[in-house]
Amino acid sequence: MNGQIASCTIATVALESMQAHARSAAPLEACGLLLGHAGSIRAAISTKNVAPHPERSFEIDPAALLREHREARGHGEAVIGHYHSHPNGSLEPSKTDAARAVEDGQLWIIVSAAGVCAWQAVAGGALHGRFAPVELVVV
Repeated sequence: MNGQIASCTIATVALESMQAHARSAAPLEACGLLLGHAGSIRAAISTKNVAPHPERSFEIDPAALLREHREARGHGEAVIGHYHSHPNGSLEPSKTDAARAVEDGQLWIIVSAAGVCAWQAVAGGALHGRFAPVELVVV
């Protein structure tokens, strides 16, 4: 994704999928990939969290990441970001998230019992100098 966006549409099925995955993974962090086009999320694909300490961090399975990039290209889509859950309830990316984020415009969606919030990894973002808020519009 290129350029900062203020809002993004998300398919209801993608939103519900992320929320169900986060609930089923608790108290561990759930994670997955977002498929679609710039400004539009069509699907959320759950992946295995391979982090050494999944109760407090996440790492998307590298094999799943490569596979989903290939499959998305084959369908004329792209991996436009990822999601992960915060079992502690926070809807903001943590300082650890910020340290790991690449300022490439990818979407970061945080899922918790408090709701769902979207962010974009950008240089000079309002949060931790790395993330800009993105409004999610459910379609």
